[in-house]
Amino acid sequence: MKRRILTLLVAAAPLIFSVPLWATGGAEKSSGKIKVTLITMDSIDEHWLKVRAGAQAKANELGNVELTFNAPPGKVDAAVQLQMVEDAITKKSDVILLAPLNKDALSPGVERAKRAGIKVIIIDSSVATSNYDAFFSTDNGAAARTAADTLANLIGGTGKVAIVNAQAGAGTTMTRENDFKDQIAKKYPGITIVGTQYSDGDKTKALNIALDFITANPDLAGFYACNEGSTVGVGNAIAQKGLAGEVKEVGFDWSADTKSLVERDILQASMVQNPYEMGYQGLQAGVDAYSGKAVSPKDIDTGVTVATKENANAIK
Repeated sequence: MKRRILTLLVAAAPLIFSVPLWATGGAEKSSGKIKVTLITMDSIDEHWLKVRAGAQAKANELGNVELTFNAPPGKVDAAVQLQMVEDAITKKSDVILLAPLNKDALSPGVERAKRAGIKVIIIDSSVATSNYDAFFSTDNGAAARTAADTLANLIGGTGKVAIVNAQAGAGTTMTRENDFKDQIAKKYPGITIVGTQYSDGDKTKALNIALDFITANPDLAGFYACNEGSTVGVGNAIAQKGLAGEVKEVGFDWSADTKSLVERDILQASMVQNPYEMGYQGLQAGVDAYSGKAVSPKDIDTGVTVATKENANAIK
């Protein structure tokens, strides 16, 4: 009789230990916390560090969130960022917060995440699908039009200006470029845009691009730069050529470097977003969506401030 019982237990053992992890909660949920993966465009710009800080602050506040941060080494390879999305899917994240480098390249990853039952919150820059749970961003079109009006006023509504953008494929920066151009064409016939070049958000590339523009256009009146790296690079070029105050600059974003340029009268104005709020509110929205709460409205404008020398000390 004992031999028969032992035989039955041995035969049943494979069935007991072959129960899949997902059927019992398993290792993926062993912490009991909501798994959130934040993927930004890079981990260098202060803009993305502020997004991360906001998300981490909310995670700490909630206490039931396990936050993982990831980003490509630079802003030049959307394929690397897409692989990070795929990795988050494989590791069974509950929520993905994503700032897409390229709206077309990242949309398949967003679609796959949604099919896997993952909540997706888009931050900062758009993606070429509406299949996400919420989108936190600056109204980049409005900010770009404000930048155009600001630069036009600084140069008296006439003269040559150049644009230094970041990535050619990012929805955010293309909106900033195109709405700026449209506003200039519509309202300021005396202003000529001599060209647009892309720096990938790299300060050194932006500096060299700006120097080339200045060399090719000795009578250049101003620059418009579309992100923090481009803004700093252009400002450094203006300073290097001794043209502070003579060649005007209007840029985007806020950091210790951009603040320094403003205080030195090299950068006259910068369109300042609220990246901390993107991370903070974005993580809360992801947790809400995961918990079954509706996120409304779906698209949220986190605002913009025009930073100048007069209000620089009040901007964080």
